[in-house]
Amino acid sequence: MGQLQYETKTTFDIDDRELAHLRVVVMNKLRRGESFMLQVPDPGHGYRSVWLHPAVPLMFRFYGSRPAKLEHAIIEEWLTQASSPDGLSLTTRH
Repeated sequence: MGQLQYETKTTFDIDDRELAHLRVVVMNKLRRGESFMLQVPDPGHGYRSVWLHPAVPLMFRFYGSRPAKLEHAIIEEWLTQASSPDGLSLTTRH
């Protein structure tokens, strides 16, 4: 289980494999200056939505000992979702 840290205090626990794919999507969107909405599960409370913008500090923390194998199809699907009006949702597992 990895962790996405949003700004300086908010953290989200995300599976290392999902987090590795998310890191690539976020990196690609933000380096192009494209902001987007991200929905992340909030166990016991539904989900939380956060606005990802190049000015918001993010940190990706991986706890696994090996890098996750990336699947191009997932990255492409998530990039498409991130560009949609609803943004990217991790509330449905892949």
